[in-house]
Amino acid sequence: MERMDSEQKRDPGVASLEAVLKPRSIAVIGASRKKLSIGNKLFHNLLHDEFTGVVYPVNPNSGVIAAVQAYKSVLDVPGNVDLAILITPADTVCRLMEECGKKGVKGAIVISGGFGESNPEGEARQDQLVDVARRYAIRLVGPNCMGIINTDPEVNMNATFSSVFPPAGDIAMSTQSGAMGLAILEYASRQNIGLSTFASIGNRADVSSNDLLEYWQADPATRVILLYLESFGNPRKFVRIARDVTMCKPVVAVKSGRTSAGSRAAASHTGALATAEIASEALFAQTGMIRVDTVEELFDVANLLSNQPLPRGKRVAVLTNGGGPGIMTADACADRGLELSPLSEETVAELKSFLSPRASVANPVDMTADGSAETYRRALEILAREDGIDIVIVIFVPPIPVQSEEVAAALRALAPEFRKNGKTLVASFMGARGSGIECDSEEGGCIPSFAFPEHAAGALASACEYSRWLDRPKGIIAKLNGVNRGGAREIVESALKGSSTRPLWLESSSVSELLDSYGISVATSKVASTEEEAARIAEEVGFPVAVKLLSETIVHKTDVGGVILSRRSSTEVSDAFESIRARLEDMGKSDEMQGVLIQEMIAEGVEVIVGVTQDPAFGPLIMFGGGGIYAEFLKDITFRIHPLTDVDAQEMVRAVKTHQLLAGWRGSEPSDIEALEDLLLRVSAMVEDLPEIAEMDLNPVKAREHGSGCVVVDARILLA
Repeated sequence: MERMDSEQKRDPGVASLEAVLKPRSIAVIGASRKKLSIGNKLFHNLLHDEFTGVVYPVNPNSGVIAAVQAYKSVLDVPGNVDLAILITPADTVCRLMEECGKKGVKGAIVISGGFGESNPEGEARQDQLVDVARRYAIRLVGPNCMGIINTDPEVNMNATFSSVFPPAGDIAMSTQSGAMGLAILEYASRQNIGLSTFASIGNRADVSSNDLLEYWQADPATRVILLYLESFGNPRKFVRIARDVTMCKPVVAVKSGRTSAGSRAAASHTGALATAEIASEALFAQTGMIRVDTVEELFDVANLLSNQPLPRGKRVAVLTNGGGPGIMTADACADRGLELSPLSEETVAELKSFLSPRASVANPVDMTADGSAETYRRALEILAREDGIDIVIVIFVPPIPVQSEEVAAALRALAPEFRKNGKTLVASFMGARGSGIECDSEEGGCIPSFAFPEHAAGALASACEYSRWLDRPKGIIAKLNGVNRGGAREIVESALKGSSTRPLWLESSSVSELLDSYGISVATSKVASTEEEAARIAEEVGFPVAVKLLSETIVHKTDVGGVILSRRSSTEVSDAFESIRARLEDMGKSDEMQGVLIQEMIAEGVEVIVGVTQDPAFGPLIMFGGGGIYAEFLKDITFRIHPLTDVDAQEMVRAVKTHQLLAGWRGSEPSDIEALEDLLLRVSAMVEDLPEIAEMDLNPVKAREHGSGCVVVDARILLA
């Protein structure tokens, strides 16, 4: 408790949450004698689950509720009130919150609906409620929520209308959905998974996931944090907080709404590729949070992280008494990036010395149905000493002669040895459900047990990814040389002053100057308005050249035949100009041609794309991936939320399949990957300095051989 108190003294925002999470006195405003009502159920739960503080029922129409004296108003309560729980019609809540403020209440949970989730009238009502709460410095959970649970024996608070009071544990959970909250509590109880705190936050008018993350980061009773998210609220703040929290405690999240996002209308490749889901994926990649798809996976991962040491690596050994399940486990591990490593010769020899001749001592180790509790014990003793593995998955298919409890006892006996050696130990007693095998001492901990080995492999893969996240360099915002911020600012301001339209595509020459201001190499190019001018400029640039359509409205120039490469004479350049003009005229688009761009040919290099788009919630998103005309078709891309650290840039380049080409595919020379990482950091710096950039496409960027840098061949920048 000392650590929590000291942390809260340093952070008043965290300390203020104690009023709702650890109150000593509660007023239930709307407590009811009516059976099956929420006011009756919630008040009953506080009493039945033995809340350790004082509970005051408040109801103007009842003198006694559940044998407890009731009060007409919170102002009539004789003692202090830390927390008020409001379960009354929506149109009464603001008035009652005023009374709470006058009473000196410091925390409130509004169960009532009819606020921001309903209609414009409800939104206005919610705004008024928040104003009242802030005026009196009341921390507000909800409205439209199911409440709070704290299993700490010193608190024992079930301030929800759920009948389930989960066992005490070290897993904290927040959910935005009350309906999911009810299901989650039921599931955790059935699996005997202990929680430290449970919070249903509803509309998040005040207390949000951000606040709870900071509270649980400092809470010594919480080891693992679970989130059921429908949206991120303030994503930029969420990223900052989550990055800090995951450095000391794992955060596992289910994010709903994955399939509803589609490509949005956009004027650039990057904007078209940036679906709403892309931003969420970037957030998880940058914060170290573990993302899962289902509530079952959420608790599988939490159970593992709560009870076992983090895997030091991905090397797995499987011990089984059935060949089929062993093969299934091996496949599940391989599918999730885990490795079944060969066992050492010494380990193989020891296993052969006592296992049946029919047993297989390769990995998986299949003891066959002859495997007894004693052979499990002896095999586990050997695997606990094996240096070439980080994880052991024990599979048990219960044949008639062998009892599950005897095998479980063998695991209990060896669990302390695995923990001492820093190895992760999990089990799958095929078909049996349960949170794990409790050991006799803290040194052994609990061995998570999964109904099927695929579940174990999924949880282990998530734990390995989190372990990798903790071990990775944390990254810095790089200080860049060769940046002319003043010159860049002048280019942007001059363009905006010279045009009355917004958004505005920056002229080609200004794009090149702007990129050059940030030390980004751009292929030499000049604008030509006529055939004659195009031919003359081509002579100046030097053959061969590319002739590219110049248009503010046509994004995909190749779709209209607007890119003609490798022109080697003035005549060929003139012909290319006329060809582009004629094609547009045939399409009825001749008025969309402002001229052409004459550009030096950059033949060598792997084509990639770098881009920027503005997400309405997350802010600037930066993209990297395979480039050229197939960028949108292949979608070999990755996004990160601005700003980028040096580690973010490194991971982006390595996150796409195009990295194999960049690294040197089948004997080809590797590309200058460091130059691409530098390019990403310079784009991030440009976005930081110039918030007017709404969208940017650098496509293609040619990554030349290692040591030769990279060059932007085509670029578009939209200002807003």
